[in-house]
Parts: sequence; structure tokens; C-alpha cells
Amino acid sequence: MKTRIMLTIGASALLFGGTMVSCAGHDVGVASASTRDADAGARQAAKLIDKANRALARNHADDAVDYAEKAVALAPREAGYRVVLGQSYLADGRFTSARQAFTDALALDSNNGKVALSLALAQTAEGDWAAARATLDDHAGVIPATDRGLALALAGDPKAALQVLVPAARERGATAKTRQNLALAFALAGNWQAARSIAMVDLPPAEVDKRIEQWAAFATPRSASDQVAALLGVKPRDDQGQPVALALNAEVAPVALAAAEPAEPVAPGPALAPAATVAVATSAATPSFASRVASVVFGPRKEVVQPIPTQAVRVASAAKPVAGKAAAPLALASGNWVVQLGAYENAAVARDGWNRIRRVLPAFRDQTPQGMHFSGNGGDFYRLSVGGFARSDADRLCRRYKAKGGHCFVRQDAGDQVAKWIDPGKQLAAR
Repeated sequence: MKTRIMLTIGASALLFGGTMVSCAGHDVGVASASTRDADAGARQAAKLIDKANRALARNHADDAVDYAEKAVALAPREAGYRVVLGQSYLADGRFTSARQAFTDALALDSNNGKVALSLALAQTAEGDWAAARATLDDHAGVIPATDRGLALALAGDPKAALQVLVPAARERGATAKTRQNLALAFALAGNWQAARSIAMVDLPPAEVDKRIEQWAAFATPRSASDQVAALLGVKPRDDQGQPVALALNAEVAPVALAAAEPAEPVAPGPALAPAATVAVATSAATPSFASRVASVVFGPRKEVVQPIPTQAVRVASAAKPVAGKAAAPLALASGNWVVQLGAYENAAVARDGWNRIRRVLPAFRDQTPQGMHFSGNGGDFYRLSVGGFARSDADRLCRRYKAKGGHCFVRQDAGDQVAKWIDPGKQLAAR
């Protein structure tokens, strides 16, 4: 029996609307050409796009990239071809190239909400959350609220995500996808009680526990690309960007790319980034990339269309603490122990991680984050911690964070310094 534990993330279907972008057949891209050469080039480009789509269906991302790059070189003004090129780059874990392809596609078709959403995901994977949020805001009118809300949460703005998703979940006819996206947005905002309450609307208790455990790991990525990579089931790769000659404003003869070398091959099948701990589908036959990004499973395959319970929304909407009920600051004795909260790609990603962690456990808000660069496990990382505690208090703080679904461990101080993004003049009291 096949087991599937997946993120209930609307962005998986939003990328391609549940299907491959097909470019509407072989006639797309064939302008009213006046020469046989132009007709032949257009037909060749259409055939290459068909091959790219078939390669994606077989999980041959490297072949898909090769075919799509050649098609775009032959027909650079076809927005649909650039969309397929962006899909191919995503399947190959090349987020920088995907961002460039979707940017060009959006320049050609500015009202395409699916392309705008795909671009925002690529920007998020690169760690450019400000650009991702700007893209989502600029195209709010053409991106469904269900998808835009969760994309905002992934881009580091769960508050805005909730402002979009709560009304959408209250609408008559709201689907399980909308409700589960809302639940995940609450989880990313650190409101685990609300996340569980909303998740229980569509899932049995046992599945809710699994979902919450999965979201806890998903909410604390180690690098900027982890969440998007886990969503798509791909392994991020070093990426120097798409060939310069393919840029929308490039003045290069299409023939120059006809023999472009294919991207380096990668093993087919879903592969997670090393730091991602989200389980994805496993079966005897590896599902295609198109199937993976279009699949959202909520337990038994039965859609229940129902309004979200008012009580659940009330629990979910209780973001502000009740006057007089705020928890007292945690008293921590001084010492030489720290709570390590994670190792990140760089200080910028660690800062985003710190903001998420503070939402998970408000006790951290009174602490000053610390950071330190170190090399290990084949790369350079920025280690995030809080410290200066007695051993017993460090253990207590770490246990509280774990109880909220976080990951941490206690160690002795190793020369950790105040995090780079903290203004010395506005430093919090960490000890």
C-alpha cells in the first residue's frame, strides 16, 4: 500500500494549474510568417516544447531544459515557451534560472497569475523574500487567494498570509486546500493551536498529529531554498543562471543556441534538499515532476465542501493576547551554556529563521540572537543560538521550544557573537 505524507501547500497546484503548460498545440508561436524558413523554425520550436513536456513527465529534467532552451532560442517572444523553460529549470533544481525564465514570461504576459506565482516561488527559493512579496502584491488581482496567501507565508509574511486566507476559508464552498493552507500559514506564524484546530476540520486526529509534526520541520528550514525544494520534490543545484543569449532583450541570433549543451544530468525522481525533513510520496514507480507539483492529498481522496467552523476561525483569529494574561518574562540564570537553534545558509537566512522562531516561542523575544560562521558537512553555515544561561535554564528553554515543535540542543558557549543583523545600540538583554 502506497503511503503519502505531503505538504498541503496550494502552491504545488498553483504553479501549473494541475497540468503541464501545453502552449495550446503546435500553432502557438507561429506568427503569420512570410517565409518558409520562419514557418519551419516555428514548427521546430513547437516540437521541441512537446519534447520538453514529455521529458518533464518522465522526470528527465536535464533533457527538458535542453529542449526548452532550444525552443526559446528559436521563438524568444513566445511566453508559453518561457513558462515551460521555467518549469524545466524548477524540475532541475535551478532556481536562479527559473526566476529569469519566469520574469521574461511575465514581461510577455503580465496578466498570467500562474506565472507570477511561479516567479514568487523562485524568488523565495533564492532568499529574496522582499521581491517575492512584491511580485505577489503586484499581481494580487490575478492570483487566487488560496495560493497567494500561502505563498506570502513562505515569503516570510505570515501576518499578510492570514489576512488573505482567513476570509477565503470563511467563504461558502471553501475547499480543503484553502483550509489546510490556512492551517499551515498559522503554523508558520507560530500559532500551533490554531493550526491544529483548522487542520482537524478535514483530517482525522492521527493524520493531524502527522501533519503538525511535518509542519514543525518545514517551519524551520536551514537554507532559503529548503521549503520550495521540499514542496516541489527537487534537489537544489548550483546555478549560474540561464544562458545570456536567452534573455528577452538579448540580440543574439537564435541559431547560436541550437546546439546548446544540455544541463548536467541529475538522478530522476523526487529528491529533497539535505536539510529538508519533509516526507514525500514513495512508490514503486517514481511520479513525474508534473504529478508531484500538482498533487495535494488530504487523507482519503474525498473532497468535503463545507464552510469552516466559526469556532475554529475564532481560535485561529485570536492573535492578540488577552490584557493582563501576558506571560511573565522567563527568569534565566547566567552561565556559559547556549541553546543552538539551527545552522543556516547565511546570516540573512538565519535572520528569517530567527523571526519565525520568535513567533513559535514568545520567550525568545526577550533574548538576543547570536551567530557564528562555521564550516562542516561539506559547506559553510551560519549557526544561530541564544545563550549566556545556566545549564538547567538552557535545558528548560530548549524543552519549551521542542514542545512547540521546534528543534534545538544545548551546548557550551563556543565564542558565539551577537547576530549580524542586531544594532548594537538597540541590543536586547540576553542575559
